[in-house]
Amino acid sequence: MTPGVAIIGCGLVGKKRAAALAGARLVACADVELARAESLAASVAMSGKGSKDTPVPDIAVSEAWSAAVDRPDVDIVIIATTNDRLADIAAGALAAGKHVLVEKPAGRSVEEITPVVDAAKRAKKLVRVGFNHRYHPAVKKARELCQSGVAGALMFVRGRYGHGGRVGYDKEWRADPRKSGGGELIDQGVHLVDLSRWFLGDFPTIGGFAHTYFWQMPVDDNAFLMLRTRHEQTAFLHVSCTEWKNLFSYEIYGRDAKLHIEGLGGSYGTERLTLYKMKPEMGPPDETVWEFPGPDDSWAVEFAEFLEDIRLNRAPAAGLADAQAALAIVDEVYRQSGYRLSAPSSVSIQ
Repeated sequence: MTPGVAIIGCGLVGKKRAAALAGARLVACADVELARAESLAASVAMSGKGSKDTPVPDIAVSEAWSAAVDRPDVDIVIIATTNDRLADIAAGALAAGKHVLVEKPAGRSVEEITPVVDAAKRAKKLVRVGFNHRYHPAVKKARELCQSGVAGALMFVRGRYGHGGRVGYDKEWRADPRKSGGGELIDQGVHLVDLSRWFLGDFPTIGGFAHTYFWQMPVDDNAFLMLRTRHEQTAFLHVSCTEWKNLFSYEIYGRDAKLHIEGLGGSYGTERLTLYKMKPEMGPPDETVWEFPGPDDSWAVEFAEFLEDIRLNRAPAAGLADAQAALAIVDEVYRQSGYRLSAPSSVSIQ
C-alpha cells in the first residue's frame, strides 16, 4: 500500500519535499499560515491529476500540526518548520505512531533532540534527519570513489558554503535566535559539518569562530571551523551569508588524489566533481571530470531511501545521532565565540 505522508510546514522546503515523495502520497499538510497549506495541497492535487482514471483524493489542510499527524491515513510525517518547532513536532509525531523525516538541524541544541530520541525508542519508529546534501550526485560519487580507495588514505577536507542573503534577510526568522537557535553556522553550517563527519568521522577536537560582520541581527553571518579527528584528519570549513555570489566548494584530500565538488545547481552553478589523480612521478595530476547538469534530485533520492529504511526496518543513514553530533560542534563553536546560550538553546551576542 502506498504510504501516506503529512507535511508540517508548507514553505519553500515543504514544497520541495512535496515534489519529491518518491513512491508515497501526500494526504495532509499543515502550516500556521493556513493559506500556505491550502496552496501546497492545491498544487499537489493539480499536478497529480494525470487522468480521469487516477483521481487524486482530497488533501486535508489545517493550521494545527496535530490534526495532520493524528490522521489514520498518515504513515510518515515530514517536518519542515522553523527550527524552534522541529523537535516538539517530531516527538509528537512519534507519539502518534508515525515515522518521521525532520529537516536539519532537527532542533536548536543537542539537549532539545534528546526527547525525540527517547520518543523514537518508545514508539519503535524511524527518524531520518534531512541532510539531503549527502544525496547530491557529485557528493555520492565522491563518497564512492573514496570508499574504492582511489584517493588513498584521507588527510583533510576544505569546505566553503555561502549565499548573499537578500534585502530584509536580517528580519527573517533565521535572524531570530528564539526561532533559529543561531545564524549561518546552524543553518548551512550543519551541512558542511555533517559531510565532513561522513567522510572523516567524529571530531573530538573542535575549534572555531562565529561572528556577525554585516547583517544587523543577533546571530552570526559567518563561521570558521577547524575540526580534528583522533587521527588528526582535519576539516577546515567556512560558511557565510555575506558570500554575495552563491558558492559551494568541498575539497577532499587523500594521499593519492584530490576530489573537488563544486556547485549545487541553480544559482550555485552546475554541480561538478573533479578527480585530480596523482601520477607516480607526481607533477600535474590526471584529471577526470563528472558534470551533473540536471535538476536537484537529492530530495527524492533521500526520501526513496527512507521508504526503503521503513520497509526493511533499517536505521536511517542520517539519523538523530548525526544531528546531535553536528549540533555539539555548533554549540562548542558558539561557546568559543562568546555567544551566550539561553534556554533552551537560542544564541545572542554578548
